[in-house]
Amino acid sequence: MKAITFRNYGSPDVLKYEDVPTPSPNDDEVLIKIHAASVNAADWHLLRAEPFPVRFMLGLTKPKPKFHILGGDIAGTIEAVGKNVTEFKVGDEIFGDVFNDGLGAFAEYTCARAKMLVAKPMNLSFVEAAAIPLAAVTALYGLRDIAKVQPGHKVLINGAAGGVGTYAVQIAKALGAEVTAVSSTRNLEQSRELGADHVIDYTKENFTQGDKRYDAILCVNGYYPIRDFKRVLTPNGIYAMPGGGNKLLLEVMFLGPFHSLGSKKFKLVASSPNPDRLTDIKNLIEANKLRPVIEKTYPLAEVPEAIRHVETGHARGKVVITMA
Repeated sequence: MKAITFRNYGSPDVLKYEDVPTPSPNDDEVLIKIHAASVNAADWHLLRAEPFPVRFMLGLTKPKPKFHILGGDIAGTIEAVGKNVTEFKVGDEIFGDVFNDGLGAFAEYTCARAKMLVAKPMNLSFVEAAAIPLAAVTALYGLRDIAKVQPGHKVLINGAAGGVGTYAVQIAKALGAEVTAVSSTRNLEQSRELGADHVIDYTKENFTQGDKRYDAILCVNGYYPIRDFKRVLTPNGIYAMPGGGNKLLLEVMFLGPFHSLGSKKFKLVASSPNPDRLTDIKNLIEANKLRPVIEKTYPLAEVPEAIRHVETGHARGKVVITMA
């Protein structure tokens, strides 16, 4: 099968498009013919081994063989099933995040545990379904489970135009919130179309200096000091951070507990593959309350270019890889 492999850490230049053996499923796994995959910020972090603790998972000096194919988000069809698998049969259409199954999305085939996969939404194509898992689950987890968003809450999405942000706007609306989306000038209309009640152009306005207060802030991208975010939270407000750069990550990790001593809370959103949450996402999709925003698709051979684009931090929605 064709795959994009990496055997050394570095820039997208170290990636290779080559033939590798097609894997065989273990007893609890299925073999998946991948029709589409999507690129996440996690892919370039793993590729470059940044931050350094990534190496403790993938390998200290170079990636271990089981991680030689990057990519987590997939959509495809079941080609073979292990003897213990009862959830799916050959021909079933699925989607999911194979991050905890050794990655492997940037290839024509991969194996994953059946219990980690979910039947593909009926109203999405494979390309659309591949854009869902990590980003949408992260947004749902951050808003519903970490920030405890309730109907009537005022929610701000900082970085509303990217993969997680576009889902966050829609999920916050589905949860009944009044949503403010922060993005650059060119993305304001997109946020409105996704349901945002208010939009802020961060190139013209610093919302942390305004008078409005928020019950929840999901900080997907962009940097302001944590003390500025604290100022615009309501007395019991929650700040949740699934992204935003290494500087802000360290600030939330080390100063977040101090700033959380009062009623305002600062929390990291450490999302991971979760089929139950992905099923909740599927239900929102099939109820027409959530849809993917896809900026661009690339063929498998052009994964390096796709990763470079996502690494800029300015992708509008999701970037998807097609295998055809």
